[in-house]
Amino acid sequence: MIRSMSTLVIATLTLLVGAAPASAANEQRAAIEEALSHDGLQKIKIKGIDLAYARPGASLAGYNKVIIDPVEVSFRKDWDPKRAGSRAKLSAQERENIRSGVARIVQEEFTKTLEKGAPYKVVKEAGADVLRLQIGIADLYVNAPDTMSPGRSRTYTLSAGEMTLVGELIDSESGQVISRVIDRREARNSGVMQLTNSVVNAQEARAIAASWARILRSRLDAAHAAKIP
Repeated sequence: MIRSMSTLVIATLTLLVGAAPASAANEQRAAIEEALSHDGLQKIKIKGIDLAYARPGASLAGYNKVIIDPVEVSFRKDWDPKRAGSRAKLSAQERENIRSGVARIVQEEFTKTLEKGAPYKVVKEAGADVLRLQIGIADLYVNAPDTMSPGRSRTYTLSAGEMTLVGELIDSESGQVISRVIDRREARNSGVMQLTNSVVNAQEARAIAASWARILRSRLDAAHAAKIP
């Protein structure tokens, strides 16, 4: 999913951080909106989400089960990772550990939030009442990647980093896309320098993933509630 939308994600993040001049940003927004709606989706507003599109007339009310595809994670192009407190660059394996760790955290948080109480269940097989959730984490940027190496020095940052969600809700039987969202989140910033390590990085990634999962859960709950007289 990220591979097919990589150009869109890069343009979106540039627009969201305000790096481009106003005229270029307007052109980017037009291109983004055209790409997001190319298959008939229309722009909607979802509180807490930067950009959201949905298929007119489609409803989530008929879905009680969810397939969560493996989460894809890609780093921001300009990320030049060095071990926290060191000038040494991260190895390919260390980068992969960060990527797989974030993917695992995101998958866990969505699963936990969706399955908390009735009526939803995370499953593996498609069906008439099964929604497929494709999640991509793009432009992951970790300010102080911590490899937990012995004797490492302490590192302080204002924020642990940032990442962008690229998500699609798809009917598991037909393959039709019901909704598409893009949302950039930065880890909490207290305004003062704080110790950053692997534990903090994981906590911040988990907090961001949980906030996205709660938004999806609230949309499902609202759709089901609307069916009740």
